[in-house]
Amino acid sequence: MPSHAIVVEKRSDFRWDDPGQRVITVLDYLDHAEELKLRNVKVVNLCRDFAYLSVGYYCSLLAEARRDRVIPSVSTILELDQRPIYKGALAALDQHLRRGLKHGPAAVPPDVLHILFGKTDDAQFQDLAEEIFDRFRVPLLKLEIQLAESGKYRIGAIHALSPKEIPAALDALFVEALADYTQKRWVKPRLRAVPRYDLAILHDPDDRLPPSDARALAKFCRIGAEIGMDVELITRKDFAKLPQFDALFIRDTTSVPHYTFRFAKRAEEEGMPVIDDPTSILRCGNKVYLAELLRANGIKAPKTMIFAKNRIDDIEKEFAYPVVLKIPDGAFSLGVKKANDADELNAILKSMFQDSQMVLAQEFMFTEFDWRVGILDRQVIFVCQYFMSKAHWQIVKHEKGGDFATGAARSWPVAEAPRAVVDTALKAANLIGDGLYGVDLKQNGNGVHVIEINDNPNIDMGVEDAVLKDELYRIVLRSFQRRIDQRRSAG
Repeated sequence: MPSHAIVVEKRSDFRWDDPGQRVITVLDYLDHAEELKLRNVKVVNLCRDFAYLSVGYYCSLLAEARRDRVIPSVSTILELDQRPIYKGALAALDQHLRRGLKHGPAAVPPDVLHILFGKTDDAQFQDLAEEIFDRFRVPLLKLEIQLAESGKYRIGAIHALSPKEIPAALDALFVEALADYTQKRWVKPRLRAVPRYDLAILHDPDDRLPPSDARALAKFCRIGAEIGMDVELITRKDFAKLPQFDALFIRDTTSVPHYTFRFAKRAEEEGMPVIDDPTSILRCGNKVYLAELLRANGIKAPKTMIFAKNRIDDIEKEFAYPVVLKIPDGAFSLGVKKANDADELNAILKSMFQDSQMVLAQEFMFTEFDWRVGILDRQVIFVCQYFMSKAHWQIVKHEKGGDFATGAARSWPVAEAPRAVVDTALKAANLIGDGLYGVDLKQNGNGVHVIEINDNPNIDMGVEDAVLKDELYRIVLRSFQRRIDQRRSAG
C-alpha cells in the first residue's frame, strides 16, 4: 500500500500522471478514512484553500487528531496565514536570498519564486528553497520578492499554493519534487528557541468573562513576588514588549483568529515557555478536532456527528430531539445551541454555516452540573462542580445585549472527587499536552463522558482556589519556574 495519501479538493486538481501514491479527495479523507483503510499514513494536503475553518484546514486538523503525519501542519497553516507571526523568520531567509544573488549569475531575483517540496527551477536559489521548506513544511509555496528602501532584496510574503496554481512550465519539476519527497523519511521542521527571563500575564481588562478575574490576577502578582518571580500584567498593546519576558501566561479568552494566538506563536518563536501554547489553543479551540480525538482514543463522549451542508438530513436520522449544535470554535457557551424541532434545527444551521464549513451535532445529555477538572503538567490541581444557570440548560446563559448569567460552583478536594471523573479527565487532557487544561465532564448512569477540553480554564478567587487557596497559584507559577529552568539548561 502507498505510504502517502495525496489529498486534493477535486480529483481533477491533480493533473499529473499516477504518482505511485494514493490520490484522494478531501471529503473522502474527512468522511471515509476507515472505509479506505487510511491508517497511520503520511498525508500531503494539497487543498486549494487553507483559510481558517476551510476544508483544507480541517484536513490537516483531523489528520493530527488521527495521528496521521501531515504537511502542512495546522500550526504552519496558521503561521503563514498571518504575516506578523512569521515575520520574525524572514530576516534569516532574506540572508539566503542575498547569498544566492551574490554567488549566482543573476544580480536581480525574479519577482516571484515557486518552491515545490523544497525544490525550485532556479538553481541560484535552491539553498533558499530548501531552507524555506525546512522552516515552513508546506508542499507548494510562492515567494514574493521585493526591493527594500535600503536597496536590498527581501522576501515580502510567503503564500501556500494549490496544484491548480502551479504554472504548466513547472509540471516536470512538480513530478520530480513529489517523487523525491515521498521517498524520504519523515523529518519534522526545526524549531528555533531563544531563552528569556520574566513572566508576563496577558489579559483583557474589558473582558466580562475572563479566565481569571482581577482579584486572581492580583494574587498571581503577589505570590509571584513571594517566590522570587517578577509577574507583570500586559495587554494586546504590548506585543512588541513580549521578547523582554522570560515566559508568557495567557489569561485571556483564546481563539485562533485572535491576538492571543499571535502572542502565543510569538512566544513560542522566541523560545519562551507559554501557557496556553499555540498547539493547545488550536486543538482545544476546535470542537471538531476534539470530537475526533476522543473517538480515536476510545474516550466516552456524547454521541457526536461532524457534518457539512450536504449532510444535514443525516442529523434527524442519527439524533432524537433535542439535539445540541456547535460551531467548531466557541467559548463560554457561545456558539452552542439546542434545537428542539426541525424548524429550530434549520434556523440554527443556516446561521452557523455562515461562519464555518463544518458543524457538530451532539446528543443532548442533561445533568444538574458539569464536572471541571483542572490539570497542569499532567497532574490534577483542582476539581469543581459547575451548576447550570437558573432555568437554563447551560452553565452560562447569554442574554441579548451582551448580558449573561452563570450558575453556582462548588470545589472539591481532589482526593474526594469521584475517581472515574478524575481518571477520565487525565486521560483526555494528556492527549493534548502538558499545559494547563480544564476538562468538562458529565456523569450519569451510563458513566463519565468528556464534553470538552479547555486550554485556558478559569482560575478565579473563591471558586477554583477554594480548596488549595494560595497554593494553587504557587503550583502554577512554580510550573513556569521549572519550564524556564529547563529552557535555560537546554540553552
